[in-house]
Amino acid sequence: MLRKIVKIDESKCNGCGLCVPNCVEGALQIIDGKARLVSEVYCDGLGACLGHCPQGAITVEEREAEAFDDEAVKKLAEKKHRAAKQAALHAPHAHSCPGATVRSFGCPGSAVRDLGQGRARSDASAQEDAAKADSALTHWPVQLRLVPPFAPFLKGAHLLISADCVPFAVADFHKRFLAGRVVLVGCPKFDDVAYYAEKLTAILAEADPASLTVLRMEVPCCGGIVAAAVEARDSARPELPVTVVTVGVAGDVTTEVLAANGARAGK
Repeated sequence: MLRKIVKIDESKCNGCGLCVPNCVEGALQIIDGKARLVSEVYCDGLGACLGHCPQGAITVEEREAEAFDDEAVKKLAEKKHRAAKQAALHAPHAHSCPGATVRSFGCPGSAVRDLGQGRARSDASAQEDAAKADSALTHWPVQLRLVPPFAPFLKGAHLLISADCVPFAVADFHKRFLAGRVVLVGCPKFDDVAYYAEKLTAILAEADPASLTVLRMEVPCCGGIVAAAVEARDSARPELPVTVVTVGVAGDVTTEVLAANGARAGK
C-alpha cells in the first residue's frame, strides 16, 4: 500500500542510537554501526524519531510499503520485555564464559565482589600500593551488561554510569569521578541502547540510588547512554535529577543537570 514511512540516509547516520529508544514501536535498530528499519510493519510513519537524530539522517517519505501492523508491534514489545527482564535479573549462564565450570555455577569474571575496606594486605603489598595512585574502585563487575539489579553494592549508592571511553580521556578519573560512587560501564555505540534503558530501569527500581551521574564523551554516538539513563529515570525514579558530564577527547569537561522534568537545572 502507498503510505508514509521513515527513510534513513546512511551517509549521514553516525550510529549514535538516539533514535532507537524514541521509536516506541521498535522499528529501528543499530546494525553494523547504522540505524536501520527492522521491518516496515513496525513503522507507523508518524516520525517520532525524527527530532532525536542529531545528524538529520531520518526523514519521512511516502512510498509503497507493507501496512503497519499494531499486533506485530505488541508481540515485538512483549518479546523484548521478556528478553530484557531475563538478562537484567539473572547473572550470565556458565556456558557463556569459556572459563566457567559446572562447579563454578557461572562466569568467574562476572561474580559480584566487594573490593572495599576489608581487603587484607601484606606489608610489602601495602608499600607497593602506596607508590601507586589509589584505586577508588569498590566493586566488581563494572560492565552494565553483567551487573544484576540486586547487587548489594548498588543499594542506595551514588550511581555513576560511564561510557567506556571516558577513563582514557580523563587522567584523574578515579579521584575526580569514581571516588565515593558505584560505576557501571557501557558503550552505546556497539551495544543495544534499548537494552541499556531496560536494565537501568530495573537497577533504579531495585537499588533506589542516592544520586545518578552519567559520563559521556563529546562524540554524538555517546549520547545514547544519556538517553538510556534519562528514560530509565523517567520510568523508575522520575523525581531523581540526572547529572550529565560531557568529556572532550582532549579531557575538557562540561557539566549539566537534567531536572526531573528533563529541563536543564544548571551547569
